[in-house]
Amino acid sequence: MADQNPLLLRRDSESPILVKQQPSLDDTIEQCIGNFGWTQFFQATLVSFAWFFDAQQTFISVFTDAQPKWHSTSPSNSTCNNICKIPRDSWDWDLPAHTSIISEWSLECAGSIVTGLPASSFFLGCLAGGFVLATLADSFLGRKNVLVLSCMFMSLTGIFTALSTNVWMYTTLRFISGFGRATIGTCALVLSTELVGKKWRGNVGIIGFICFTLGFLSLPGVAYLIKGSSWRLLYLWTCVPSTFYSVFVYFLVRESPRWLYVKGRKEEFAETLRSIAAPANRSSLTQSFFGRCVEWEEESQESDVYSAMKILLQNSWAFRRLVAVMVIGFGVGMIYYGMPLGLGNLSFDLYWSVALNALSEFPASFLAFFLIEKLDRKVSVMGLALLSGICSVSCVLVRWKRMQIGLELVSFFSACAAFDVVLIYTLELFPTCVRNSGVSMVRQALVFGGVFSPVLVAAGRKNGFLSYGVFGVTIAVCGLFVACLPETRGRTFCDTMDEEERKNEAINNRVDKV
Repeated sequence: MADQNPLLLRRDSESPILVKQQPSLDDTIEQCIGNFGWTQFFQATLVSFAWFFDAQQTFISVFTDAQPKWHSTSPSNSTCNNICKIPRDSWDWDLPAHTSIISEWSLECAGSIVTGLPASSFFLGCLAGGFVLATLADSFLGRKNVLVLSCMFMSLTGIFTALSTNVWMYTTLRFISGFGRATIGTCALVLSTELVGKKWRGNVGIIGFICFTLGFLSLPGVAYLIKGSSWRLLYLWTCVPSTFYSVFVYFLVRESPRWLYVKGRKEEFAETLRSIAAPANRSSLTQSFFGRCVEWEEESQESDVYSAMKILLQNSWAFRRLVAVMVIGFGVGMIYYGMPLGLGNLSFDLYWSVALNALSEFPASFLAFFLIEKLDRKVSVMGLALLSGICSVSCVLVRWKRMQIGLELVSFFSACAAFDVVLIYTLELFPTCVRNSGVSMVRQALVFGGVFSPVLVAAGRKNGFLSYGVFGVTIAVCGLFVACLPETRGRTFCDTMDEEERKNEAINNRVDKV
C-alpha cells in the first residue's frame, strides 16, 4: 500500500526552496487522527467524567462533618448560644444524631482541631498520594491505568468509610481515600487532552472542570434527598457508582498515544491511533510511518519510576517554572477548597449556599471553555487572583449578609476560573515526558492550600479574618508569581525536554532581535 502520510514540507529560512523535514510527533498525530472526531469526543468525555466523582469525595465533608443545628429543651437555658455551657439534658439536635459525625460521636465541644481533622486528613492524604503516585503515569503504568486504579481505590475506601465507628477510624479512612484519589484529576486532564488535536486541547480540558462542577452541584441535591438519614448513606450513594465507572474506563478508553510512543511501545501506539482516528485517516498508518520516526525513537527510552521528577528538578528552567506555578496553585487552592468548607460560618442556609457556590463554577468553566484560546495565561491568572483576593477580604468587612454572600460568590467564581486556567497553563508549560508529573505537582500545591483550609475555617467561626481574610491575602500575593512564567497561548505541545529548550531558545532569540 502506498504511503499516504508524506513528509511535511517547509520553506527554508535562507532559501525560497521547499525542503522536506521530519514531521514531529505532534504533527503526525494531527495528520492521523485529525483535530477532533466522535471517537475522540466519547473517550475524552468519559475520561473527564472522573472529575465528577472526584468532586463528590472532595467536598462530601461539607455535609457529613457539618455542625448540626440544635434547640434548647429547657426554658431556663433558652437564651444561651453556647452548647457547651449548658447541661446535655437541656438541649437536643434538630435532626437525628446520625445525620453528622459531629452529633453521632458527640464532638460538638471537641474543638476546631478535632472537628476539622477528618477534612484536613483527606487533603493530607491527597498530598502524600500525589508525591508517591505522581510519576507512575509518566513512567511505566501510563495515564489510563493510574486513572482506573485511583478511581477504584477512592471508591472502595469511601465504601469502607461508611463503616467507621469513631472519629479516628473515620479520619484514617479519609486519609487513605485522599491518598488514592490524588492523581484522578491530573490523569483525567492529561489523558483527555492527549487524545485530541491541539486545536481542541484547551476546550477538552475545560470539560473536566465542568464535570467537577456537576459533581460538586450533585452533593447538595443528594444530601437533601437523604436529609435526616445517616451520613453513611451519602458515602454509599457517591462511591458505588464510582466503582462501576472505573470498570467502564478500563474497557472503553485507550491509552494516550503520545505516552505510548515516548515509552517506545510502537505497536500499541499504532493500534491506538487506528482505533481513535477517523476512517479516512486510518490508511495513513503504514509501516513506513515508523521509518520516518528515527528522531523520536532515539528520544524514547525506558526510565525508572521517579525519572520524570528527577528531570523536573535537574533542569533549571523546568524547576523555576514548577516552583512559580506551584506557589500560584497554593494560593488558588486555599480559596477553592476553603470557601465551600466555610459556608457554614455565613448566615445562609447551608444547602442553598453550597448550591450557589457549585452553580458559580458553571459560568467560570464556560468562560474558560469559550475564551481559553483567546486569553493570555499570565494576565488572566493575575487578574483573577487579585479579584478573588479583594472580594474574599471584603467578606470580612461587610455586615449586610446579602452583600457578604455576593462577595463570597464573586471571590469563589474568580478562584474557580483561576483554577481552570492554571491547570491548562501547566499543561502547556511542560513537555509530554514530564507533563503528568508537572501537572500533578501543581495539583499537590492546590491541595496543600486545602490542607490549611479546614483549620482556618474552624478558627474563622470566632474571627472571620482568620478564614476569608487569610484566604484573600494569600491568593492575591501568590498570584503575583505568574510574572516569573512565560506566556504559552497558541503554542504547540512539546514532547521532550530538548524540544522545549530549543523552542524557548528560538523565542528568546526573536525577543532579543526585537
